[in-house]
Amino acid sequence: MNIRLISFTDRGEALAKLLAEALGGTADRGIKVSEWTERYFGEAEALIFVGAAGIAVRSVAPHLKNKALDPAVVVVDEGGRFAIPILSGHLGGANDLARRIGEICGSLPVITTATDVSGKFAVDEWARRQNFALLEPERILPVSARILKGETVTVTSDFPISGACPSGVRLAEDGFVKVGICRDESSALHLVPGIGVLGVGCKRGTTRETLEAVFEEFCIQNRFYPECVAEAASIDVKADEPGLLEFCKAHGWNFTTFPAEALAEVPGEFSDSAFVEKTVGVGCVCERAAVLGSRGGLIFRKYAKCGVTMALAVRSCEPDWRWQYE
Repeated sequence: MNIRLISFTDRGEALAKLLAEALGGTADRGIKVSEWTERYFGEAEALIFVGAAGIAVRSVAPHLKNKALDPAVVVVDEGGRFAIPILSGHLGGANDLARRIGEICGSLPVITTATDVSGKFAVDEWARRQNFALLEPERILPVSARILKGETVTVTSDFPISGACPSGVRLAEDGFVKVGICRDESSALHLVPGIGVLGVGCKRGTTRETLEAVFEEFCIQNRFYPECVAEAASIDVKADEPGLLEFCKAHGWNFTTFPAEALAEVPGEFSDSAFVEKTVGVGCVCERAAVLGSRGGLIFRKYAKCGVTMALAVRSCEPDWRWQYE
């Protein structure tokens, strides 16, 4: 986790350095707080202010976007008595970060989110712990409101969820919350597991813009959420392909490549082409790379356009009902 800390006094600096070492973060001092916040608000996953809460509130206020994008923000008084999450308690992980800080320096985590205070299931916290993308942040509130009122929230999942449902939650065929990778036009809160590996083949010199356009069409044609893709894979001769590298970087995907020999040994039936085999040494790059990269099953077969081929395979998905800090 990319964590930045800032302090304002000698005492606060000592605590910030202690926390930075324990959390794997970076402690700063001697920089104007407004400039520090502007620089790291969109870059870091978590900001920790060792000082007064008012400083933190005024500093982050101009940069707030929404709960799906804002980083975790925690305030720790310089005496190390209290750790207060003030932004992105669930999705950003600020509540958990405050608890970790408490374990490190003995501070009291001051958790104020309603579901935590009431000991109720928090769907956004669950989504984060299960590595699900949460597509409609504005739909979190109605779900949490039902649970806080003592009503039942139904969940539909395309994958078996292990363990017992939390209090106030029930599995159903048509839920208020839906877990899966396939597009759904309902008004449910959609949670998308990041289990997909996108296999890609392309001509030399293919631009990022072309790849983006083909990817969008590939997703639409097969009706799956692009958020399910966690990484991309291809053949090793594409390891230095500029447009492909830019495409993967823009999406935050790891990019893995394999030699033709390894791709040729992948078991299964694939959309092989004699021309492709003659060119790169294996009959189909995208499908084989997706399967090898995921160690899972091919879900959507080769889609070809503009000299680009794409396929999607998925890793196993084994969600459970754990959602609270452990």
